[in-house]
Amino acid sequence: MPNSLPNQRWYIFPPQPQQVRQLANATQLSPPIAQVLINRGIQTTAAARAFINPDSVSLPHPLQEFPDLELSVQLLEKAIATGSKIAICGDYDADGMTSTALLLRTFRVLGAIADYAIPSRLTEGYGINSRMVEELYRDGFKLILTVDNGIAAAEPIAKARQLGLDAIVTDHHDLPPELPPATAILNPKLISESSPYRGLAGVGVAYILAVTLAQRLGKDGKIYRDCLELFTLGTIADLAPLIGVNRRWLKRGLRCLPHSQIAGVQALIQVSGVNRRQTALKPEDIGFLLGPRINAVGRISNPQIVIDLLTTEDKRVAIERAVECENMNGKRRELCEEIERKAVDWCEENKREFMADRVLVIVQENWHHGVIGIVASRLVDRYGVPVFIGTYEGDKYIRGSARGIPEFNVFEALLFCDNLLERYGGHKAAGGFSLLAKNLEELRTKLGIFAHKHLTNEQIKPLIEIDGLVNFSEVNLDFYQEIDALHPCGIENNAPVFWTPNVRVLEQKIVGKGHVKLTFGQITNAGLSIMKAIAWRWQDYFPLPPQLDIAYKLRENNWNGRTTIELELVGARQPTTDNQQLTTDH
Repeated sequence: MPNSLPNQRWYIFPPQPQQVRQLANATQLSPPIAQVLINRGIQTTAAARAFINPDSVSLPHPLQEFPDLELSVQLLEKAIATGSKIAICGDYDADGMTSTALLLRTFRVLGAIADYAIPSRLTEGYGINSRMVEELYRDGFKLILTVDNGIAAAEPIAKARQLGLDAIVTDHHDLPPELPPATAILNPKLISESSPYRGLAGVGVAYILAVTLAQRLGKDGKIYRDCLELFTLGTIADLAPLIGVNRRWLKRGLRCLPHSQIAGVQALIQVSGVNRRQTALKPEDIGFLLGPRINAVGRISNPQIVIDLLTTEDKRVAIERAVECENMNGKRRELCEEIERKAVDWCEENKREFMADRVLVIVQENWHHGVIGIVASRLVDRYGVPVFIGTYEGDKYIRGSARGIPEFNVFEALLFCDNLLERYGGHKAAGGFSLLAKNLEELRTKLGIFAHKHLTNEQIKPLIEIDGLVNFSEVNLDFYQEIDALHPCGIENNAPVFWTPNVRVLEQKIVGKGHVKLTFGQITNAGLSIMKAIAWRWQDYFPLPPQLDIAYKLRENNWNGRTTIELELVGARQPTTDNQQLTTDH
């Protein structure tokens, strides 16, 4: 007997036939792709051309946008000129490690005396701390530069200033009630919401600082390409919004990566199996292959492995470090599968309670803190509720990670629970926190109160946003290549999702670890059209019913020198009686 289908909300964007015709004619795009642009708020010919060719748009100089950028550059110029030691205080995720490597490589070229420090994920947690500050002071550092952290570190930054150190905070996380007393702060959340720099990740802020400093010293040509590649890796791996300058610079960076001159990037591409014959990498190459191998090290091992990988000029060392990343990623995958399995078992037993709360709070012993954030994301996908997942540290403390849904702001939820938390930080979609174990039940109650204020029952199902209806007869290599005009796709510029009604399941089987491989058929006036498909981690819904409405992304499959287009299933429902229905919740 088939299992139930995913419990999803489908939102299908309303068709705009007149606008679609006008935009398609002006841009030479097919109507379904023109509809995607309209769905993204790109409704004029000028806006469409700027989106497709972002380099055609004039940008304000970062010095005009970031009030403290000039002071930051001056502080670094002075440190380089006087030989003062600069400490880069990084983080252990892909964003923080690529930021650290980017600045180390830049400072090396610019002649600075620089080193880095990253806190222990397991014993210290996220962000600069007072122990690090005191140690750097004893070691003779004169300037501390945080990357991808520091905006919530009022106490450690105050300690640095008391000791006579300058402190530049570069971060992109949401602003706490109290800003740290740094000498200078660079954070896109402090600039205008309309600025093209607003969506930068931590590595984006580091990139701007590095390039502006190198321009001032007349050496930007020596650092630009390497910095762009590391910016590209970190931005996509951190799930930053792919709009504004991120989109503009990523289009360039993705073209550079297959021909990278950074030994560690070459090695990582080699061990991860990325297709190096591409003219440009795709965001999914980073999101699913390169990024996880970088992140795995920070999650369960020593971040120095990644910093060595991305800063060494020795190809032998680069390969050794890339292999270590590969091995750590294998271990990370095993840990995730084990914890996810236990978490799902717990959730199935307690589903009624947390669905009534409209938020899932799950804390267990002996879960590896480095991977619970990944499990949180999978639980969000499965149950459609915000997830706060944690593990005990000794008898007294809990450390956790949080992931949200579109209607639920994680950082605001953490702020709401400020009096119960020891430390916390993050942004709308994700965050981290720690608390005394005795406060767990009160935290669960308070998060439930917050969730009831912000969510309805209908909103606690996974949301599938669908761009438009497409028949299988329209899906071919030419159509797929048109989607390149929309790349890079990701957060706030989602890859197009199409739907096809009333398709037949001709074949289906389990492959790999819980994936379902399918063959679909659609009968239209033109006859029978057949498409192959993959449904990642859909074993729980196997076997699927014989007839369905399906929602999917398109993916390229290269096998034995032949390229075909396949479907990547993201949604399925029983066929509707009215296939022109625009919006529906199921």
